[in-house]
Amino acid sequence: MAAAPVVLERDSARRLARLTATAADGARQRVRPTRERMRALLATPGGHLRWREVPAPPPPGPLGAIVHPIAASTCDLDCPLMHGATQLPLPLHLGHECVAEVLAVGERVDTVRVGDRVVVPFQINCGVCEPCRTGRTGSCTGVPPISMYGMGLGAGHWGGAFSDRLAVPYADAMLVALPESIDPAAAASVADNICDAYRHIGPHLPDLLARDPNAEVLVFAAHSPRSLFTPSCPLYTGMIALAMGARSVHFADSRSWVRAHAERLGMHALHPRELRRHPPFPLVADVSVDGLPHALAATAPDGVCSSSGGLHRSVRIPLLRMYVRNATLHVGRTHVRALMPEVLELMARGGLQPEAITTTIAPLDVAPSVLREHFLGGESVKTVLTTS
Repeated sequence: MAAAPVVLERDSARRLARLTATAADGARQRVRPTRERMRALLATPGGHLRWREVPAPPPPGPLGAIVHPIAASTCDLDCPLMHGATQLPLPLHLGHECVAEVLAVGERVDTVRVGDRVVVPFQINCGVCEPCRTGRTGSCTGVPPISMYGMGLGAGHWGGAFSDRLAVPYADAMLVALPESIDPAAAASVADNICDAYRHIGPHLPDLLARDPNAEVLVFAAHSPRSLFTPSCPLYTGMIALAMGARSVHFADSRSWVRAHAERLGMHALHPRELRRHPPFPLVADVSVDGLPHALAATAPDGVCSSSGGLHRSVRIPLLRMYVRNATLHVGRTHVRALMPEVLELMARGGLQPEAITTTIAPLDVAPSVLREHFLGGESVKTVLTTS
């Protein structure tokens, strides 16, 4: 109910019609199958995972494509989702970050061909509406709000990346060719987490370094030591800042094992309470979900705090301090498709190596057991499942 006003703020009839059609198609396929079957990983309440046999997607429409995920990865949101700590209801078909091979394309598709390896953005976008044309693909008006893979009913029931096939409704608008020099397992998270990390740094750091080459960057990762979110996005954020020329990147997290990982990547790790003794930062990336007030308190005069937001309806912010410091706060979702080419170029040049934080690579066939271990906690950062 907390998420309903967001997902139904426009195009509610269109969203409901799609869900109704999807349910009706599933019922028809159970009674009188006309399409072959495939596997899709089902997440159910209580944190249970199992393979489910479902109808494969129908042939693509004129603008669409069917793809086969060859490397699919976990997202930082997946762990709290599996623990029932988000507004996304279970059950759902899990997974929304992947590199895939194109199996079929519609007759009006021009930019991809069968056999191409592509990154599939987790957000559905049409490519022709005004937001898409101006690079705001996460706000596409060609589909209902927050239409996404791997988020189930609340996001439009588009299927999950931990499956044998995915339907892509707008192939030219969505799919981006994977450079031959990049391993699919390294690029799977470009579909979401890596681009989400890049948007905190890419738009701000070059101008900041032009003014002050020694400017320091803060990545605020987790305020609570009991955070359910895995830390791949904040670690990617720090890595991108270093790759783009930041000489000093500080990384605040209450979890000692995450701080140790950040240190190995060349960042200066510290506990959030240590920030009180440090001068404020001109660029702060709040990737914490639970620490925005503290990230804002650490933002310097005329500085920028870019925040991933969170799952709470409201949060206290130090408004007077921000006013006096003339600080800028940006909160919002990333426009993944618009950023993917820049991120892939940074990877192709060798400046960014996301595989440095991957903790597990395993075959897709063993997804239930491997992901169950990933979600149980411990020190897992990023799990990638492959088909080769």
